[in-house]
Amino acid sequence: MSKKIFVLLGHPDKVNSSNAYFADQYEKGAREAGHEVRRTNISDLQFDPIMHDGYRKIQALEPDLVKVQEDIKWAEHIVVFYPTWWSSMPALLKGLFDRMWLPGFAYNFPKPTPEMSWVGRLQCKLTWIKRLTGRTGRIFITSDTHPLILRLMYGNTANILSKAILGFGGISPVAVLKIGPIKNLSQEKKESWGRVVYEIAKRGA
Repeated sequence: MSKKIFVLLGHPDKVNSSNAYFADQYEKGAREAGHEVRRTNISDLQFDPIMHDGYRKIQALEPDLVKVQEDIKWAEHIVVFYPTWWSSMPALLKGLFDRMWLPGFAYNFPKPTPEMSWVGRLQCKLTWIKRLTGRTGRIFITSDTHPLILRLMYGNTANILSKAILGFGGISPVAVLKIGPIKNLSQEKKESWGRVVYEIAKRGA
């Protein structure tokens, strides 16, 4: 069964990075298998990644951010590629989610009423509405260090995107494939990983 798949390349280098290569392989595999694909390269987007007033005052979304939201709502499966920089995603990608992963789009909190007890107010915080349910996700993460070493040193940093962001909005399950070490990766090994990504894409997974 074909799927509607949204692919987001979170590496700022859309041409020469390993992430770009793997995203190309995913897009190719998905399209050749009959899936409908929309793709966005983060470097093509025009937006301010900084929340200048935090959540106190929500900035108006730039057209490119609105388009990303529309593509996510359109999709049945959301796929994100990004490199590990200082044990996390690139700041530009994090800024993208900071800006557009908002109440009304990804989630809502029930509003407490003045007569509510502290227990009721707490329940409002713990029983949020997930607005993006019915969608699945896949994250591809590259790193210069072996993923097992990163896991032992810093824990599972993939949880930031897979659970605290995508999962918070109701996207579940979110599969994760960590590819590394990327540094000094031979062309043969790179192409081998590319075939793995390609086959995953054909399954719409």
